Amino acid sequence: MIARRLLVALSPLAVALASCGSAATGEKATAAAVETNTPFKVETLDQFDEPWAMAFDEGTGTLFVTEKKGAMRFRTPDGRLGTVSGVPKVDYGGQGGLGDFIFAPGQTGKTLDRRVVYLSWAEAGDGDTRGAAVGKADLVCEAPTRCALQNLAVIWRQTPKVSGRGHYSHRLRFSPDGKYLFIASGERQKFTPAQDLGTNLGKVIRLLPDGTPAPGNPYADKPAPTNQIWSYGHRNILGLAFDPQGRLWDLEHGPAGGDELNLVKPGANYGWPLVSDGDHYDGKKIPRNSTRPDLAQPAISWNPVIAPGDFIFYTGDMFPAWKGQALITGLVATGLVRVKIDGEKASEEARYPMENRIREIRQGPDGAIWLLEDGEGPDSGHLLKLTAAG
Repeated sequence: MIARRLLVALSPLAVALASCGSAATGEKATAAAVETNTPFKVETLDQFDEPWAMAFDEGTGTLFVTEKKGAMRFRTPDGRLGTVSGVPKVDYGGQGGLGDFIFAPGQTGKTLDRRVVYLSWAEAGDGDTRGAAVGKADLVCEAPTRCALQNLAVIWRQTPKVSGRGHYSHRLRFSPDGKYLFIASGERQKFTPAQDLGTNLGKVIRLLPDGTPAPGNPYADKPAPTNQIWSYGHRNILGLAFDPQGRLWDLEHGPAGGDELNLVKPGANYGWPLVSDGDHYDGKKIPRNSTRPDLAQPAISWNPVIAPGDFIFYTGDMFPAWKGQALITGLVATGLVRVKIDGEKASEEARYPMENRIREIRQGPDGAIWLLEDGEGPDSGHLLKLTAAG
């Protein structure tokens, strides 16, 4: 299996397909570089059913994985698989289901008995409506392969709930100092809410760990949900990450073209649906980002799209040449896209094609890179571990 994956990744066909993409900083496009000398080896470990997110417990190295249909499982450092009960009921369908999962910062105990955790999911509303919800819970593990979510309480919801099953976003990240919880809230394929400060759709949200709006937010003196807003004008954010300098970045899907990596600043307007480096799916043109210098500009955009799943800033020692760079998973540009940051701009360095769509990425405790394939069925949904070649 491993050999087959590497052969596919290095095949002329895979390289040609990956080369169809382009990276752009502002309006200047540069051809994507495809690595033919892959610097890593791939180990296939386990398989999951439509996995969406994963997170390592800092103290024990146990890896937890969410599955979109509403299950959560985990892998112990010695390779045993366990289950988590008490997961909330999810509204599964389209892009909806169980979403992100993160640990509250600072939990480094060497025994995985009790942890404070946060998770997101798509939640049904009245009639044919739904929206993302974020909950806080205690993760209690009473056996090596059996854990449960207890005392689960919803601390945030998308407002309003609307029809449709797309663009929930619902990625979660804590600030490096552990004081603030950031939530990516998609515009639910409704376009205009992204510019409406009276909703929390199409926004990056900043809260205190208990779910209350954080003091010092750009609109902290306004009523809810406006006082939650950190930035706005977003479409469908599938990645949130802090760089080694402590700056927040987001990674979001454009329409037909125009995927973006953005440096997220408080109160900034990122332009959707007023501008984009892509166009509507029906071919209707959208003014380009460059036509509105008063709006926040992407650090890099892609047209054709890479359809990102998530990303990290690499900080480990296993791949020293990648330190400080963004590693992005691709659903259309299947595999990894490596991006270099230069101040507030970015440029694509390389692509590493793989066999299947890659949904999720995390850095392991030893600097290895862990990936989750997208999808369900016997040929997808695998957990992959990337370590240095040679």
